[in-house]
Amino acid sequence: MNTKLRQFFIFFIGLGVSIGLDQFTKHLAVVHLKGQKPFVIIKGVFEFYYSENRGAAFGMLQGRQGFFFLIAAAVILAVLWAVYRMPAGKRYLPLMCSLFLLVSGAVGNMIDRLTQKYVVDFLYFKLIDFPIFNVADCYVTVSCVLIVVMCLLKLKEEDFNKIFTIKKNY
Repeated sequence: MNTKLRQFFIFFIGLGVSIGLDQFTKHLAVVHLKGQKPFVIIKGVFEFYYSENRGAAFGMLQGRQGFFFLIAAAVILAVLWAVYRMPAGKRYLPLMCSLFLLVSGAVGNMIDRLTQKYVVDFLYFKLIDFPIFNVADCYVTVSCVLIVVMCLLKLKEEDFNKIFTIKKNY
C-alpha cells in the first residue's frame, strides 16, 4: 500500500473509532443517566450529569442547528483538504491524528444535531461549575490544543507551505 493511501486509511480508521466511541458514550448516557439523578464520581468535584444541549459550546447560540451544520461542514472540508495536501510520513502523524480528532468531534456532535436536534452532554466538573460536555467536545478541545502546540513547537514554515500552498501549473 503506498504511503498516501496508508495515510488516508489511518485517518479514516481513527475517525471511525473515535466517532464510534463518542456515540457509544452518548448512548450510555441516554440509557443510564436520562431522567436519573447525577452519578457522582468524586463528590463535589466530578459527576455524570445528563443534559441536552441545543446550542454550541457552553450552551451558546441555542437553536441554530443550520449554522452549526455549516460550520462543521466547513471544518470537515478544510481538514480533508489539509490531509490530502499533507505529505505522507511520520513527521506529520501527530498533526493528522489531531485533525481526525477535530473532525471526529465535529461529526459526533453533528450526528446528534441531525438525529435528535440536540447534543447529549454528560461530563460535569461540579467543583468549578464548568459547563456540561461530552467526549466529542473533548476531542475538539484536545485537538485544538495539540495543533497550537505543534504549530508553535514542532512544525516549521516549510511544513505549512507543503500543506497550504496552492501549486500553480503553468
